[in-house]
Amino acid sequence: MSDGILYHGDCLDVLRVFPDACVDLIYLDPPFNSNRDFFGKDGQVAFRDRWRWDEQARREAASLEKTLSGTHGESLMPALRSLLGESGMTAYLVMMANRLAELRRVLKSTGSLYLHCDPTASHYLKAVLDAIFGGRNFRNEIIWKRSVSKNLARRNFAASHDVLFRYAKTKGARFTAQHIPHDPEYARKRFGYRDADGRRYRLDDLTNPARNRPNLTYEFLGVTRTWRWTRERMMKAWEDGRIVLSSPGAVPRYKVWLEDCPGKAVGDVWDDISPLRGHAEYLGYPTQKPVALLERVILASSNPGDVVLDPFCGTGTTLHAAQKLGRRWSGIDKETLALSVAFRRMRAAFPECVFARGESVDCERKRTY
Repeated sequence: MSDGILYHGDCLDVLRVFPDACVDLIYLDPPFNSNRDFFGKDGQVAFRDRWRWDEQARREAASLEKTLSGTHGESLMPALRSLLGESGMTAYLVMMANRLAELRRVLKSTGSLYLHCDPTASHYLKAVLDAIFGGRNFRNEIIWKRSVSKNLARRNFAASHDVLFRYAKTKGARFTAQHIPHDPEYARKRFGYRDADGRRYRLDDLTNPARNRPNLTYEFLGVTRTWRWTRERMMKAWEDGRIVLSSPGAVPRYKVWLEDCPGKAVGDVWDDISPLRGHAEYLGYPTQKPVALLERVILASSNPGDVVLDPFCGTGTTLHAAQKLGRRWSGIDKETLALSVAFRRMRAAFPECVFARGESVDCERKRTY
């Protein structure tokens, strides 16, 4: 059973008492700098996504300059001021940069961070992430194509996607490729053969495109070619019934079973995960994301038992997916409404678990929420 803990407060304050390198995976869906208020199902303000350059922003800017002093990102704050001035966008980016610096610190060397945003500030946020993590640790810009557009296409193309930036802590960050099932029509055409048991398969080429391979050039079943495999491996496949010789003198081919193929590899455009409007999963929280989206992130970049952190956890979608997939988790949010929704959600979805208010930030110790 996975263990989890929720923290009520500004994630910057909470993260500063986390130990170094204690989290395996971070997903954050922070404010997007949309300059609007978001309301819950009951009409209460869920959170305000408005930013301005004020005394709080000045304090955070000074803190950021101190944090990044002597690092490859120390020019970030002067660059933001030069480009954007003392504006609301600068205040927003300073807020994000301070928290991203702490998130990098608590991330293990094998860990990854996924930042969910939209085109409002994604171009600036990527520059901030490059400054904090180093451009060499950028891994993916993932496009999540929502099926519902945010506006009508009268003066512009309709906005219908969000962005997820994936950054690794180091080159040793873990990653497991994800797959979706083959389209039935594709499977029927591509795997056009059936064996006696009705299993679908296709026949693949066994020859080697690199012709200058003396150790792989030999006669097999009366045919001399430069083969993909050694003679020993070819004989083993033949004995196992995995090689087909359609007629004497024909070039042998290899059986590939449909059931052995994991499906279509997931790329960096995700158009197979729908938004939640009208879905039974929807809890009425304005920025709630689908569990399927977080399941893909968690499966790709963590292992069972790992610690998953969401510092802007909202309704707890990340926590729900982590618990479901056997990960430990930590969630942080400063909005009481969001935490109450997350708490009720986890209670309802996992009644067998015992949750308690978090008071410690020792990520390495086994805790329950």
